[in-house]
Amino acid sequence: MIWDIDREIVGFGVFALRWYSMLFALGIVLSYFIMKRMFEREGKSLEMLDSMLFHCVIGTVVGARLGHCLLYEPETYLRDPLRILKIWEGGLASHGGYLGVMIALILFVRRYRQLSWFWVADRMTVNGMLTGGLIRLGNFFNSEILGHPTDVPWAVIFKKVDMTPRHPTQLYEAAGYLTIGAIEYAIYRGAGRKPQDGRMFGLVLILGYGFRIFIEFFKENQVDFEQGMVLNMGQILSIPFIFIGFFFFFGMHLKIPFFRPALTSTADAYAQAIEHGGGPVAPEAAQNRKGQLRKQQKKAKK
Repeated sequence: MIWDIDREIVGFGVFALRWYSMLFALGIVLSYFIMKRMFEREGKSLEMLDSMLFHCVIGTVVGARLGHCLLYEPETYLRDPLRILKIWEGGLASHGGYLGVMIALILFVRRYRQLSWFWVADRMTVNGMLTGGLIRLGNFFNSEILGHPTDVPWAVIFKKVDMTPRHPTQLYEAAGYLTIGAIEYAIYRGAGRKPQDGRMFGLVLILGYGFRIFIEFFKENQVDFEQGMVLNMGQILSIPFIFIGFFFFFGMHLKIPFFRPALTSTADAYAQAIEHGGGPVAPEAAQNRKGQLRKQQKKAKK
């Protein structure tokens, strides 16, 4: 197969709509409607949805850009920091984008205490994999992030690059991410839309970054310093994410006080305290109030 699609769908003078940009935007739009349906099914206020989308988009772009500049080409961008702002030149790193979203969600739930961090992060796994898959399709249209030369029957020649048959690793990765997103949604539905806090988040780290390590063996290195390395930068950065994923998947965080404010039960207690006239107290105080109420109810039954 010879691939020679124009990267631009249509041009408007100095501006142009590219396949990559359109697919990225499509992922954001579809994610919005998926989250909207989850909000409605679980009785959450839609007033928070626009703010959550804004936080995630900003977190993704800023995190992905800084991740690429500081991890893959630090000498170039530290020498000329203003180039970091020239995002149109290309250069986004998925690991940085993921961290950016996680930090953005912390800021979001600090503003909207009705939702817990894990409640949002677990459900965002479906959207994250969907958007990631569409972004890799965008890379395919851009003829970038190429695979190693190969003679497999489904090899693709990216004519804008060279005439060498290569693994279409963008399509491999897109299919993998979309499949993981489907698995996450199946788990969400199978748990009655009430998965254990952190389990979906942990699983997406294990599957997503585990698959990333595997697929990198079929891809060309992205930067020169990776030549001769046993594992490239993408694989090395994926390893800690996988360990973190196991930590959350097996629920180890549930017994650690540090994570308690991020749990759904704490956020629910906080929301109930406000609903019953308790005022905007801290989540920990709301949880204590909930525990005291249970003790009073037990005494009343005796």
